[in-house]
Amino acid sequence: MASIKKVVFPVAGLGTRMLPATRSLPKEMLPVVDKPIIEYALEEAAAAGAEQFIFVTGRGKALIEDHFDRAVELFDNLERKGKKQELEALRGATPPAGEVVYTRQQEAKGLGHAVWCARHLIGDEPFGVMLVDDLIDAATPCMKQMAEAHAATGGNVVAVMEVPEEQTARYGVLDPGKREGDLVEVRGLVEKPDPAEAPSRLAVVGRYVLLAEVFEHLSAHQVGAGGEIQLTDAMQRMIGRQPFHGLRFEGRRFDCGDKLGYLEAIFALALKRSDIGPELRELIARELG
Repeated sequence: MASIKKVVFPVAGLGTRMLPATRSLPKEMLPVVDKPIIEYALEEAAAAGAEQFIFVTGRGKALIEDHFDRAVELFDNLERKGKKQELEALRGATPPAGEVVYTRQQEAKGLGHAVWCARHLIGDEPFGVMLVDDLIDAATPCMKQMAEAHAATGGNVVAVMEVPEEQTARYGVLDPGKREGDLVEVRGLVEKPDPAEAPSRLAVVGRYVLLAEVFEHLSAHQVGAGGEIQLTDAMQRMIGRQPFHGLRFEGRRFDCGDKLGYLEAIFALALKRSDIGPELRELIARELG
């Protein structure tokens, strides 16, 4: 089994694509059915064997900290009213003391800078990075797939999926090498290439397993695309130094930072549930009829 014990969640972003809902509510706290997006991500990391969850936050993100705290008044209220099912659900969603850690990204300098802010909490061990906007629904949680791929290869692993050619300018894109099953050798990475210049249609989405060497490159604070410190640039400099693969993960990815992607996630996950799925299908049929 995997050796990934720490996962970093960069959650300092402003969520401008989801305004006005995110004017005062962190985008990570937007609900998908009855759980905030951030809770799906933490559950996925825990299923991969993670024991420490590191949130890189910014101003206006206090609700995230409150969400994973033990709300004493709420717990006591549910217990007094005998609401055992709700109480157990809340207990299950509250990580044990000391497992959730917070640090601040005090300036918006990009994803690479956000990951760098967690360097002292990671140390010299391999670690995961999860972008909460990317909600991935999979029978085997995506980060667990990533951790198993890392255990097999001993190197860096990024989650990849094929995107339409015209969308390559939105992603970091692989220059692929040898393929073996779901693993693709990474010969190079290009951040948001013009479709005419993209080396492939294999795009990196929000799941990474990285060796701690990445901090050496991020510490240079080299500015890349968009005037930001790009994680892709630091990863590019690690290629050839240790194994580096893309994993064509199994599962369905939803971009919850996009209005349509967010709605798609709500409907897809709700329709799978036995308690509300059948009635939702009837409601949709009535609306479309």
